[in-house]
Amino acid sequence: MAIKLVIDSASDIDKIEADEKGIELVSMEVRFEDEVYLDGVNLSRKEFFEKLIESSALPKTSQINEYTFDEVFERLTKEGDEVIAITLSSKLSGTYNSAERASRKYNGKVQVVDSLNACIGQRILCDYALRLIKEGNLSASEIVEQLNKKKKNIQLLGVLGTLKYLKKGGRISSVVAFTGEAFSIKPVISIVSGEVKLVGKAIGSKKGNNLLNQLVEKCGGIDFEMPYCVGYSGLSDDVLKKYLEDSGNLWKSQTDSVPSFMIGSTIGTHIGPGGIAVAFFSK
Repeated sequence: MAIKLVIDSASDIDKIEADEKGIELVSMEVRFEDEVYLDGVNLSRKEFFEKLIESSALPKTSQINEYTFDEVFERLTKEGDEVIAITLSSKLSGTYNSAERASRKYNGKVQVVDSLNACIGQRILCDYALRLIKEGNLSASEIVEQLNKKKKNIQLLGVLGTLKYLKKGGRISSVVAFTGEAFSIKPVISIVSGEVKLVGKAIGSKKGNNLLNQLVEKCGGIDFEMPYCVGYSGLSDDVLKKYLEDSGNLWKSQTDSVPSFMIGSTIGTHIGPGGIAVAFFSK
C-alpha cells in the first residue's frame, strides 16, 4: 500500500514536473475572455504571462470543484493506496473546501492539508511531503500531522515590480497606483495566516531587495535543512538574478545553488510581471 500525493496547480507545479516527481496534479481553470485553459497542462507559465501582458482584461481563475477531486481520489484509492492532498490556502480559494468534502466518502483513506499558502510557499510544503513519503518511516496520518505542524513555519515574501495589475483587479485605487508608479514604490508582500498582506514599502528595486532581506532575517532566518526556493513573475528572471547577487550573504555560505521557478497564474494574475519572491521554512 502506497501513499499518493495530490497537489493543485496553484503550487505552480506543472504536469511535466508532477509526472517526474510522481505527484498527481489537479489543475485550475484559467479564463482569458472566451478562452479557457487548464493551468499547467495546456497553459504553461510562460504562455500565461504572454497572454497576461497582451490582454486588456485580467484573466479569471476558478476553484477546483468537488467532483474533480472525487474523480482523482477514487482513481488513486481503488487499489488500496492512501492519498494526501495539499491545497491552496482556504483563505484564498474554495479549493480546499472542495477537496475536503470530496475526501469524506473515503473513510480516512484521503486526507487533505490546507497549505495556508500559495505558489512557491505551497510548493515547498509539497516538496517536504514528498520527502517524508519517500523516506517511508511515517504513516499517512503521521505525515499529515507533520505537514500541519511545519506549515506554520513557512515564510513567503515577495517584492512587486508593478502596481498595474493590483489596480486592474480593483485591489488598489488608480490614485495609489499612479503615485506608486511615479515614485517607484515597491510593495513587499507576505502570506500571513493564509492571506496576502502588505508588510512593507520601499522606493526603488534595490531598497525593495534590502527590505526583503531584512524581513527574511526578522523571520528567524532560513532553515536550509528544509525545502526552500525563489521565484519570479514574468518572462525574464533578470530581476531575480540581481536579487540573488545582492543577497549573497543569505545563500552563499549555505548552498551552492538556489532552486528558482517562474510564478504562475494564481498569484501572477494579481502581481503581474517583474515580481520576485522567496519561500522557506524559518528556523
